[in-house]
Amino acid sequence: MQLATRDDLSDYLIAPDPGAVRLTRKVVGTDQNGAATKISVVEERPLTIYLNSQEIVTAMTIGDYPRYLALGFLRNQGMLKDGEIITGVDYDEEVETVVVRTNGKTTFEEKLKKKTRTSGCAVGTVFGDMMEGLEGLTLPPTPVRTSWLYALSAKINRTPSLYLEAGAIHGTVLCHQDRPLVYMEDVGRHNAVDKVAGWMLDEGATAEDKILYTTGRLTSEMVIKTALMGIPVLASRSGFTAWGVEIAQQVGLTLIGRMKGQRFVCLAGEDRLIRDADPALVEHEGRKSGRKGGEE
Repeated sequence: MQLATRDDLSDYLIAPDPGAVRLTRKVVGTDQNGAATKISVVEERPLTIYLNSQEIVTAMTIGDYPRYLALGFLRNQGMLKDGEIITGVDYDEEVETVVVRTNGKTTFEEKLKKKTRTSGCAVGTVFGDMMEGLEGLTLPPTPVRTSWLYALSAKINRTPSLYLEAGAIHGTVLCHQDRPLVYMEDVGRHNAVDKVAGWMLDEGATAEDKILYTTGRLTSEMVIKTALMGIPVLASRSGFTAWGVEIAQQVGLTLIGRMKGQRFVCLAGEDRLIRDADPALVEHEGRKSGRKGGEE
C-alpha cells in the first residue's frame, strides 16, 4: 500500500504534518548489528490547562493544537456545559499553558479530587463523574455503510503521519461517511480524541452524522468520550477491552474493531450497519509502507 501524496489529502480539513517543527527530533543510536542509526522520535511536552482561574490538569502532549486539546478535554470532562459562553482561549507557548475563559465561575474542587488514571498511553485521566453523563444518553440511529468503513480504513492508513514517521503515537480521525475530515495525533489516544472534540466545539460541527476512527485500543475511556461527543460510531484497526464493549452496548454506540483489509468485528450497535460492500472485493492490507517506527 503506497502512501498518499499531499494532493491526495484534499478531503481533509486538518491532516497530519509529519515534518512540522517541534513534533519530532532525530536521535542517534545503534541497531541490532551495532551500526550507528538515526531515527525520528516524538517529542513530549507538558501542557497545563486552566479553566478561568482554576488549574485543572497538566497533560503530556506533542504540543500541536493546544487550543483544541484544552477545549476538548474540558468539554469531554463535563467542565464546559452546553450553551456555556467561552469568552477567550489564551495560549502561552513560553510557559506551556492554556487558559480557557468563560462567563461563569469555576468550582470543581470536589470533582478534581475524584480522578481515575486510565489505560490511555501517556497516562490518561478521567474525573469521577464522567460516567454520570451517560445516564439517559441516546445516540442517533444514523446508519453506517460498510463501504464507508473500508474506504476510510484505506484512506487513513495511506495518510502520511507521525505514526508512520516515528511511531509511539496514536491517531484519531473525525469522518463523515467515506471522507476523513480531521486527523489528530498525540502520545495518548485520549489527547487525540480531545483535540477532535475541541475542533468540533470551536467550529460548531455536528456529531450525529460522524464516524470516529482511532488507531488505538477501544477502551472504556474512548467509548465514553465518543458517546459524550454524540458520535454514534467508533472504529479502530486495534482491539477491544471488555468494559469498553459493555459501555458501548449500554449506550447504543456502534463499536467496530480489528478493522484491517477485508476484516472487521462489530461488538455493539450492529443494527446501524448496512452491509453494502462485498469483503471479497476489498484490497488485502499488507504491511504499512513507509513505517519507520516500531509497532505499537
